[in-house]
Amino acid sequence: MDSQLSIVTSHLYAALISELGAENVSSDADIAQRHAGDWSETAKEPPSLVIFPRSPAQVAAALAVLSRFGPKAVIQGGLTGLAGAATPHRGEVALSLSKLNQIEEFDRVGGTVTVQAGVTLEQMQTCVEAEGWFFPLDLGARGTCQIGGNAATNAGGNRVIRYGTMRDLVLGLEVALPDGSVMTMLNRVTKNTTGIDLKHLFIGAEGILGVITRLVLKLAPKPSSTVTALCALTSFDDAAALLKDMQLHLPTLSAFELMWQGFIDKAVEITGARQPFTERHPVYVLVELLGASDEQDRAQLEAFLAQALEQELVQDVIVAQSIEHAKQLWEYRESIGEMLARLKPHAAFDVGIPVAAMDGFVRSVQLILQQQFPQQSHLFFGHLGDGNLHLLSGPYPAPATLHQVEEIVYQAVGKVKGSISAEHGIGVIKKEFLHFSRSPEELALMRALKRLLDPNNVLNAGRIFD
Repeated sequence: MDSQLSIVTSHLYAALISELGAENVSSDADIAQRHAGDWSETAKEPPSLVIFPRSPAQVAAALAVLSRFGPKAVIQGGLTGLAGAATPHRGEVALSLSKLNQIEEFDRVGGTVTVQAGVTLEQMQTCVEAEGWFFPLDLGARGTCQIGGNAATNAGGNRVIRYGTMRDLVLGLEVALPDGSVMTMLNRVTKNTTGIDLKHLFIGAEGILGVITRLVLKLAPKPSSTVTALCALTSFDDAAALLKDMQLHLPTLSAFELMWQGFIDKAVEITGARQPFTERHPVYVLVELLGASDEQDRAQLEAFLAQALEQELVQDVIVAQSIEHAKQLWEYRESIGEMLARLKPHAAFDVGIPVAAMDGFVRSVQLILQQQFPQQSHLFFGHLGDGNLHLLSGPYPAPATLHQVEEIVYQAVGKVKGSISAEHGIGVIKKEFLHFSRSPEELALMRALKRLLDPNNVLNAGRIFD
């Protein structure tokens, strides 16, 4: 044992080794550094120990030891989170789920799959797609993010408009509770009205109530065609009308990505791509259909868009003619990664806004930010179909200024009764603003649930709320 163990007792170390084996308990400084933080801007802090349970039973055993000896634990999946929930606090033990990486059961008839929490999203996608099935959740971090973390943050992505969030894709869960007991809720059926559906206590709870160890997930038949188009419009109202018409007439609509002109301009500037149309437009929409026949889906989309052009609901359109062409259209939307790097230090927002209030929200927030911070970029984009709006604002010279921007935006979110976090979670970064989205009564009940299930405050202490 080395100096890394100064925070914990030798008895704890010995007890963990007894339960997990020496190869699954590490005090190595290099390993601790690799587990010092997630993708957020939260200050990195190496954990006092890193433990790697290899089975759900070992997760429960580790929690029982931690509960007995007292140190707090931070739950870590793929470390791709953006809210700081997986970044250790001083003295915490990191419980990594990376070794829980088995796909346990694949029901090829009913379309379900049972996986351990450390299975990566890409690993599972590859497995089920080889058999003609499809897991609709898709994220840029697919090769690193883990299914358990996707559930703990109720991940969303681009396809929520058709398939829902992670909450809608989880049929059952198994959870290790802070005292070391295991609650198995591995339901495999869609219709199950047998009292309180307890799995929803843990989906989106960011690990503060228990550790998700196994999941039963709902699959869809694998689409065999993808059709993509980029549309130019004159207003947000036209985009909202287009969405409604597409949902009515195009049942395979799977993505509806909204981008304001400033976002497109910045994408062109950063990536070196050209403006998508000969004229600039106030609003752009990227749409994607996932279906069974490329020819039929393309013909259906082109006929729909021809009518939309005739009605002047859409001003111009590009329909991708190949997979490579579709990638080029998606590059405008996916340039956000390069924007995040270029505009540091920035304020990045992931908020939920009622669609009816979104246009007014964007106009008012944009005006305030432009007036108070005229030298910065303020870029709006999002998933219109589910009300998820993103805002990237920066670069800013000082942390105090960033906090001022956060106050402006989150206060505006509260006024329209929106959500300060649509899909990234609260973690530690957003918890001081949670009152803009949750009432005192809701926060009191959350704290009561935490005290009930984790009375010693072992799991992810200080995340979501203090």
